[in-house]
Amino acid sequence: MVRQLFRWFNREFNGLQEAAILLGLASLASQLLGLGRDRLLAARFGAGAELDIYYAAFRVPDLLYVSLGSFISAGIIIPFVVRYLTAGDRVATQAFFSRLLSVFGLAMILASAVAYWLMPRLGPLVVPGFDAAATAAWVALARVILWSPLLLGLSNLLGSFTQSLRKFFIFALSPLFYNLGIIGGILFFYPRFGLVGLAWGVALGAALHLAIQLPTLFHHDLRPRLTLAFDWRELRQLFAISLPRTLALSASQLVTMVLVAFASLLAAGSIAVFNFAFALQSIPLAIIGVSYSVAAFPTLARLFSAGERADFVAYLSRAAGSILFWTLPLAALLIVLRAQIVRVVLGAGRFSWTDTRLTAAALALFAVSVAAQCLSLLFIRGYYAGGQTKKPLLINLVSSAVTVGLALSVGYWLPGLPFGRQFWGALVRVDEVAGATVLALPLVFSIGAILNAVWFWFAFERDFGSYPATLLATGRQSLLGAFFAGLAAYLTLRVLALPLDTATLVGIFSQGFLAGLVGLAVNFGWLYWRGNHELNELWLALRHRFWLAKPLSPEMPEL
Repeated sequence: MVRQLFRWFNREFNGLQEAAILLGLASLASQLLGLGRDRLLAARFGAGAELDIYYAAFRVPDLLYVSLGSFISAGIIIPFVVRYLTAGDRVATQAFFSRLLSVFGLAMILASAVAYWLMPRLGPLVVPGFDAAATAAWVALARVILWSPLLLGLSNLLGSFTQSLRKFFIFALSPLFYNLGIIGGILFFYPRFGLVGLAWGVALGAALHLAIQLPTLFHHDLRPRLTLAFDWRELRQLFAISLPRTLALSASQLVTMVLVAFASLLAAGSIAVFNFAFALQSIPLAIIGVSYSVAAFPTLARLFSAGERADFVAYLSRAAGSILFWTLPLAALLIVLRAQIVRVVLGAGRFSWTDTRLTAAALALFAVSVAAQCLSLLFIRGYYAGGQTKKPLLINLVSSAVTVGLALSVGYWLPGLPFGRQFWGALVRVDEVAGATVLALPLVFSIGAILNAVWFWFAFERDFGSYPATLLATGRQSLLGAFFAGLAAYLTLRVLALPLDTATLVGIFSQGFLAGLVGLAVNFGWLYWRGNHELNELWLALRHRFWLAKPLSPEMPEL
């Protein structure tokens, strides 16, 4: 039984829709476990000062992980690993593995030691609104979470090799184990060690994320060893390739850090509200945006390297159409069903009605840019497949600067003005709710994300060629379908509010679930009537039993 299960996890697959669906299912399992984790946190702490400290403690370790970990990401490492494996030289492959492991490990240990020492001095910059006691607690948690970038970075490196060996599902399990570690911290470490126990749960999750990949590597006799025999020419080549990507990802992390710093100046619980809403809106981003962009990347790279420029643009357009097909109606349903979603996922224990209203409003503002965020992921990989790394860097840096500028203006001054408070109340129906100022942060985030995607859209067309007319047709059909889906879901909510007891979990879940089903049915009915191409492709993929399909070796998904 165990052997059969291991063999199934090592299956490989082919085709954009098949690959994206399988990647999406793996991501969905991880996201569902993440929702369970968030529900436990919400029930135990509510959106208050303790979770503000916990979520803010990730900011420096996450920046460290992105800054150094991206140098050994799958997109950078896999071509080198494949070259060694193709040559059939196991000794050279293991030596390359050992060199990367040693360089990254030493660099991360040194950087973590510096960050550990600097953490008390970083507090006034990262969480300027915390008092002395909260800052001290933040320092303690952040220092423990510094284990995370080291362990996740090593797991990232090992994942590049498991991907090169075409063992995708082994790596797909690692986020599940990461969330299990965090849940263990909530249930077992926190009662014994207090708030710092949550941080030790994160460290445990990162260790499990790494450990799940070891059996596959040992099975293929890839046992890395620490070494100081570095190939500096090889390292310089890796550095040159990965630097633009590293800078772009670091810019995104800095934007999040700035928004969290602003949230620390607001009412207690603002950081928690921001993170809860961001996690909920990230589910379609992970399931759809990452899945389609990862599934499309190998084919995009092959088409561009073969000089098939028209097919290259057409294939990216096909992936973009599929992203719009899914994300636009889902975004509409997130906006309409925001209260039901937040109450079902987070509404337990100490998570109050005020917490619910603020998180639901923030989710609606994030949802406006879900499609834009997913498209940006695809365009970035399209540029990488086309051998261009400077243009995505430029676009991301400028968009990040715009977002920070908006946070400085809209996020700080507008909510304090009388018309600013009226604006929030009219926009997301949170008039007179204490702490509504935090909603400026998801608003400026979404504005920046939309500007980023629009720039990518026009820049890619200018650099690589015009999109086929079918993409614009898909966009129009999906946008109208999203509108009809949202309207149908809203009307269904109103009708079901009469017979269902929405004061209970069963009642609110039934109301939201049935309204969502009606919305999706209306959306798919509209697309079917319009002869939507993506809907036909989805039906073909399901009919062809995509879970039995042949190999594709996609890039490792981002955490």
